[in-house]
Order: sequence, then structure tokens, then C-alpha cells
Amino acid sequence: LTKTNGDVFNAEIYYTTVNQKLAKPFSVKVQYKEKPLSNIPVHFELISIPPKDSKTKIYKSLALTDTNGIAQTEIQLGSQEGEYEFSARIKINTNENDIVYLKAFARNSNWVFFLVSGLIGGLALFLFGMNMMSEGMKKTAGAKLRVILETLTHNKLIAVAVGAFITMIIQSSSATTVMLVSFVQAQLMTFAQTLGIILGAGIGTTITTQLIAFKLTDYSLIVIGLGFAVFFFAKSKKYKSVGELILGFGILFYGMYVMSNAMYPLRTYQPFINVLMNLENPFLGIIVGTIFTALIQSSAAFAGIIIILGTQGLISLDAAIPLILGANIGTSVTAILASFNAGREAKKVAFAHTLFKVIGVLLFIWWIPDFAKFVRSISPGGDSNLTGVSYLADVLPRQIANAHTVFNVVLALILLPFTNMFAKLIEKILPKSDKADEEGIFKTRFLEESLISTPTLALNLAKAEIIRMALKAQKMVENIIIPFLSDNEKIIESIEEQELELNFLNDRISKYLIKIGQESLQGERADEVFQMMHCVTELEAIGDVVSKRLLPRAKLRLEKFVKFSAEGKTEIEDYHLRTMKQISRAVEVLKEVNLVNAKRMEKKYKKYRLMEMELRRTHFERIRQAIPESIESDEIHLDLIDSLKRISSNATNIARIFLELKGEKNKNQHNNADKRNNSDDNKLDGINDDSDYFLN
Repeated sequence: LTKTNGDVFNAEIYYTTVNQKLAKPFSVKVQYKEKPLSNIPVHFELISIPPKDSKTKIYKSLALTDTNGIAQTEIQLGSQEGEYEFSARIKINTNENDIVYLKAFARNSNWVFFLVSGLIGGLALFLFGMNMMSEGMKKTAGAKLRVILETLTHNKLIAVAVGAFITMIIQSSSATTVMLVSFVQAQLMTFAQTLGIILGAGIGTTITTQLIAFKLTDYSLIVIGLGFAVFFFAKSKKYKSVGELILGFGILFYGMYVMSNAMYPLRTYQPFINVLMNLENPFLGIIVGTIFTALIQSSAAFAGIIIILGTQGLISLDAAIPLILGANIGTSVTAILASFNAGREAKKVAFAHTLFKVIGVLLFIWWIPDFAKFVRSISPGGDSNLTGVSYLADVLPRQIANAHTVFNVVLALILLPFTNMFAKLIEKILPKSDKADEEGIFKTRFLEESLISTPTLALNLAKAEIIRMALKAQKMVENIIIPFLSDNEKIIESIEEQELELNFLNDRISKYLIKIGQESLQGERADEVFQMMHCVTELEAIGDVVSKRLLPRAKLRLEKFVKFSAEGKTEIEDYHLRTMKQISRAVEVLKEVNLVNAKRMEKKYKKYRLMEMELRRTHFERIRQAIPESIESDEIHLDLIDSLKRISSNATNIARIFLELKGEKNKNQHNNADKRNNSDDNKLDGINDDSDYFLN
């Protein structure tokens, strides 16, 4: 500090642990016109100490300057953690400019342990709160995800909005991209459709960052209490989900509070400050941001940590921006890992996500100072009464959040018009492979383990896989009639392979549904899991009837050259056709959950059951007439008719489970619709199921 007459005092700021001497003496220099003054008395005094401290010691309260104009004293801090302040004053007068101050910060001897445990514990609470908030949002709005994805159009702006909305709900752009990897792999959407969603996902994750930037840490316990009250006392599952959301929101901010307090000693820890200063090197900052985000797999969580550094005044906006840029690259690592064992389409999604982020970083890295100025200009100002670190701590959180948002919004605006071009480019970079399936003989097309924690979406995928399984079962039933009506032996090998695949799908889908069932499910979702497991069981039963009953009979017929009578062959073809129609209806019920069709299936099955009895009677009449083919084919003929009836029964059971769980089984509504649709729906190749069936 410079006096009005030119005297100069120099001093330093110290940090140490409790009950320790300062590493250097409190030293001041007195000089006049740049010449040191000797024998000048300097008073060293205690200004402030932490509460309850009585052990602070100044070894020399009065010292004379030496020939170099320096006076100094050693100081030992007390036993209490906190801030200590001392002063050095010339005895000549009491002018304020004759005083120099020293601040010392004392930490507990195990402060590093508390720092690390506070950071780890706070981060755990932060991530746990984010996950709980995500779960609450999924349960509250998760059902809308299915509708959105099912009605997704090719409109690019809608795709961006969808990406932002989904990411806002599941709280992770990484998870959104992994989900897209699954959907493309499952052919639920095209690769080109995902590009707009990927850009929107980046915007969606900044919504979490904006929430974090609100200074709500002081109110976190109130929010936790409110969320717990709603969650614990609410009767409705919907309100419980809202309570879970609020509770997670509060825990998230309490985690920030814990981390913020843990980091407080770092404000004066010079080695850490030096590290943060080095982060203003944009390349180093991007590398650090990429690595840390890849480790915690959430750019929003890492942005929250950067904001916490900002609330302590430990980082500047110019140093925070490279970290944010790196976080955007780091968030793509999860999708890359998810695509390793996926197909080419899924790899394209992960590559597109990474490519977009890298392009964005390359566009922004050269303009960081200008970008920082722009962000400051659009961000609200801080308290005008604050200065220095306190002012930075007041304005930085919102500035950091805005930098994250602006980056992703600008990136989306720049790249969105060129998504078709990017799609073609990525098609060339990752061309189609001529190799056959590298994952084995059989594989699932739709199931994705990473989405099990989002049951609404996982059930969508399970449903698609079950429909695929149903179509394969239908194909088996369609093919099994061939070796009964012709001498084609080659089809048998194909049917045997189809049975193996059906067993594989039964195993994989059942395990997948069990995992979904172990999640926290609302009543409707739990019923849906049960319905799907029931459907899988019935489809597997159809496969068993074909492979264990019909296939051996088909082989026997071919081996012994058994032939059916002309009338018997016609009956078998007709009954098989009706069975195929019943399976087709079951597939439609699965696809659309059409209860009208489900009820009609029950009516049809009653007729098919009576028809089977009539077919047995007409076959018996032919045996009485001593028709040779009927006598020779008796056992095979009856087993075939009975097996087709069983298959019809299994298909009808799929409809029954939907009716039972929907409470529709015994209701008589939609009767008029049944009558209107029966005639058209039951005609196939000139056959009317409603007609009486008596063959002579």
C-alpha cells in the first residue's frame, strides 16, 4: 500500500493448517522515495479470528525496521478453522494508508480428507438426485415418449424439439444417443431421422444446466422436505412421481451445496489455483473436460461441477468455456461404447453424435474470448455492491450455463440445414459390409439393455421384438403344411431352423421382460409386462406344436408316402387357412391392442373348435366308406387337425390376455362394429368363417 507521502508497505497472504506457524513471517517494508528507512517502529496487531479461538500468537507485537527497511514477526494460528486477519501499522500516525493487512486461512490438519470425501459424497448426492429427478420425470411424462417416437415425422425442427424434450426427461444426452443407437438398430427410425434428434439432445441437456445455475442450494433442504412429503403422503402414483421429481431436485442441489462447501478451502490453495489458471489454455481445458465427462457420463453433471467452481470464484468464464466444449465431446463417448457391439446403423448414430460435437468445438475454439464477451453481454449482471472474487462468484454460474446453451443452440442452427449432407457423408465413411451376421446365427433386432431403466421405451422395443417373433411363428405354421400336401423335404430343414430361432427369441425376450419388471413400474406398465410375457409363452407354444407334433408327422408321411383323400386334403387346406387367419388377427391385436378384434377372435375360435369336431366326423365317414387314402392317413390326418386347433387356441389366448387385463372379456360393447366387420374380415380366397361348415 502506498502512503500519501510515498511510504510503501509490502505484504503477502498466507495459508496453512490450524496450530501451525505461518510458512513465512509477516514482513513489511518501509521506504521513503525508494530508500529504506531503518529503526521505524511497526506495530503488529490481531484484527479478527474465528470464534472460540484463544491460541493465536503474534511473537513480536512491536518491531523496528532493519537497514533494509524491513520489520517482521512470526505468527502462529490458533486451533479453529477459518480466516485470521492481522495488520502492520507505523507508529508515526494513524492514517489508514499507513496500515497493511494480512489474511491467513487455517484449515484442519485433515482438510484434504474432508475435501475429497466432500467432493465424492457431494457428487454422489448430485448424481443420485439427478437420477431420481429423471425417474420422477419418466414416470410423470414417460408415457409421452412412446407417443412422440411413434408419431415422429421427417420435419427437422420437430426432430430437434423431440431430442430436447426426451433429453430433458431422461437427463442425459448420452442416454438419448444410446437410445437412438437402439432404435436405429431396431429399425424403429431411420439414421437420417436421428440427426435432428441428436442436435436437439444437446439443447435438452443444457436445460438441466440452467436449472443448476439457479442459486437454490440454500433452499435445498426445504425442497427435499417438500418432495418427501408429497412422495410419502400422496396416494396417487402420479403425485408420488411428482414428489420423487421434487425430492430428486432437492437432493441434486444439496449435493451441490456439499461440493461447494468442500471446495471452499481451495479458494486459497495456490497449487489448485495455478492448475485452474492453466485451464485457460483452451486445448488443455477441452482435454480435461472430455476426460472428466467421459468418466461420469453426463455433460450436465460436469457442467454442474464447473458451475460450483464458479460459485467459489475459482474459475473464470474464459477457463470454463473450454471445459464446457470438452464436456460436449466427452458426452459422445458413452454412445461410442454402446455402438461397439451394435450394427452398422447404430455405429453411424454414434459417429454422427461425435462428429457434430467435434465440428462445434472446432468452430468455437478460435473465438473463445469473443464468445465469452457475447455470453457476458446476454447474461444478467451481478450485485453492484460486490467486487473481485465475490462478484465473479455471483455472475459466473449463469454465464457458464448460458455458454453451454448458446454453444448447443448455435451448433443446431448451423448444422441442421446440412443433416442430409452429413447423412450421405457418414454413409460413405461407414459403408455397408458384405459380411454376414457377425453376432451368431440368431440375434434380437430390437432389444436394448441400456433402455431397461426407461421402461416405457424398453416396452416399446420388447413389443416390436414380440411382433417379430409372432411373424416367425406365423411363417412356421404357413410352411408346415407344405410337407403334408407335397413331397417337398427341403422345407423341413428351414422349419427346424425357425424353431431354434423361436426358442432363442423366447429366451431373450423373457429375460428382457423380467429385467423390465424389476424396475419401478406403474400399474399399467406392470400389466403390460405381464401381457407381453404371456404372449411370448403362447408364441413359443405354437412353435412347440409345429416342431414336436406336426414336424414328426410330416416326416412320417414323407417316409411312408402317405396320401390324403381329395376331400380330406381340401378340408386340411381350408382349416389350415383359417388357422393362419387367426394368427394374423393375433398379430394385429399385438400391434394395435385392438380389443374389438380380440373379442372377435374368441368368437372365431369357438367356431373353429366346432369345425374341428365336424372335420373329425367327416373323416370318420370316409373311413366307413373304406376310402383307402383316408384309412392310410387316419392317424396323421387327425393329429394334423388337432394340432391346428391347438395353434388356433394359442393364438386366441393372446387376445384373451388383453381382454382380461382390460376388463373387457365379459362386456358386450362394440357388437355393432363386430357385425359390420365380420363379413369383410372373414373373407379370404372366397372363404367365409361365419358360414356353416358341413362337408359331405
